[in-house]
Amino acid sequence: MNIPKRVKLVEVGPRDGLQNEKQPVPAAVKIELVHKLQAAGLKEIEVTSYVSPNWVPQMADNAEVMAGILRKPGVRYSVLTPNMQGFEAAVKSNPDEIVVFGAASEAFSQKNINCSIAESIERFRPVAQAARDKGIYVRGAISCTVGCPYEGEIAPERVELVARLMKDIGVQHVGVADTIGVGTPLKVQRAMEAALRHYDVNDVGPFSRHLWPGPGQYIGRIAVGVWQFDTSISGLGGCPYAKGATGNVATEDVVYMLHGMGIETGIDMDLLADAGVYISEQLGRQPGSRAATAILNKRAG
Repeated sequence: MNIPKRVKLVEVGPRDGLQNEKQPVPAAVKIELVHKLQAAGLKEIEVTSYVSPNWVPQMADNAEVMAGILRKPGVRYSVLTPNMQGFEAAVKSNPDEIVVFGAASEAFSQKNINCSIAESIERFRPVAQAARDKGIYVRGAISCTVGCPYEGEIAPERVELVARLMKDIGVQHVGVADTIGVGTPLKVQRAMEAALRHYDVNDVGPFSRHLWPGPGQYIGRIAVGVWQFDTSISGLGGCPYAKGATGNVATEDVVYMLHGMGIETGIDMDLLADAGVYISEQLGRQPGSRAATAILNKRAG
């Protein structure tokens, strides 16, 4: 097994995790969550998105949240920007990275954003160019890379297409997402290999945010040399447009597994559990991480 000594996690809880919460989450809570996450040692945090508040009202406070964060040296703060209007608003908040997205499923692309795969990526061309002109890193997300709720199984050639299109518009890193959690190690490997036809292994990583089938499934990904994963604190979030996507894998569970494998993350497990408890309490629910629950029970005992 080609197990890396260190794995980097991209924390998507503040954005992907909270964006679909029905109850309003105050900006002050989101800011404090980011502070707790960076205090725990997370170096990559997806903070918010610059989308129309008519579509995602939870992210209407994006500028306030970005302005309220006490930035920590060495931490990269990213935002989702679906179009030039969003980018122009986002750039005022000085993000370190922007995130654009596309699907490997034509049906999902049409259902989600009412356009083809090629059209969706082309819309991001001016966004990616404007970001790179300003020295802002551009990361891409490819959803439905092994299965789609409308089309069923997705051929690796579709993943290769989206990766090629993203590379063409200037996307510097791509994430390969199993949006509805149907990936097996072989299917995921094929999707990864398809993306690797256009990206170096250091610039490709699977997204855990859209329900990988559990922390244990990471062993197969790690074994083939993948070293960057997206996770969500307390398992918050999931894709609202994909039937069958039931949630995200918890950052705490993945960190616990990685530490158990002797892989470095730079993350303090106790402080990470505290961050999960904080946001879970604010949302009025129990933490969605088994590892965090075990830590809390041990403390109580």
